[in-house]
Amino acid sequence: MQGWIKVFTGPMFSRKTEELLVELHKYELARKRVVLFKHSLDTRYGEDVVSHDGRRMKAIITPDPDKIYEIGKSFDVIGIDEAQFYSNEIVDVIMKLADEGKRVVLAGLDKNYLGKPFGSMPYILAVADEVVKLTAICSVCGEPATFSFRKHGSSEEILIGGADIYEPRCRLHRKA
Repeated sequence: MQGWIKVFTGPMFSRKTEELLVELHKYELARKRVVLFKHSLDTRYGEDVVSHDGRRMKAIITPDPDKIYEIGKSFDVIGIDEAQFYSNEIVDVIMKLADEGKRVVLAGLDKNYLGKPFGSMPYILAVADEVVKLTAICSVCGEPATFSFRKHGSSEEILIGGADIYEPRCRLHRKA
């Protein structure tokens, strides 16, 4: 199998995790050995990765890109959810896995709540073989949304939450 890096990105509620889980399921149906990772910052749903539409899959929880490599090298397909939380070291890890013939499929926010590039995602997007940029629907006007608006909460870059804290917004409504 040829190595490949595929990324699903976009704002909150754009189906990134759903698309990741669908993609991994396809590989399972093809009898490939599949493993899924999620960062320990994502405390939602315990050991599962769960999409907003209810799809779920067990994941290995780790903040350590080296652990992803060590475990991932024994699999055909490596999934990584919430990729924006990983350090920039994740870029070298996914490149090495792909160079070794592994399929790496990631999902992550491209921008933080301020509309700025988020964590390691700009670097992941730069090395990916395929990028699928998804949109949501603006909660104000119904137009395509590419921003994640934080309704309330701290000003820290990382604040884990769902619809209670975030909503998708278009460019026009991203700040108010």
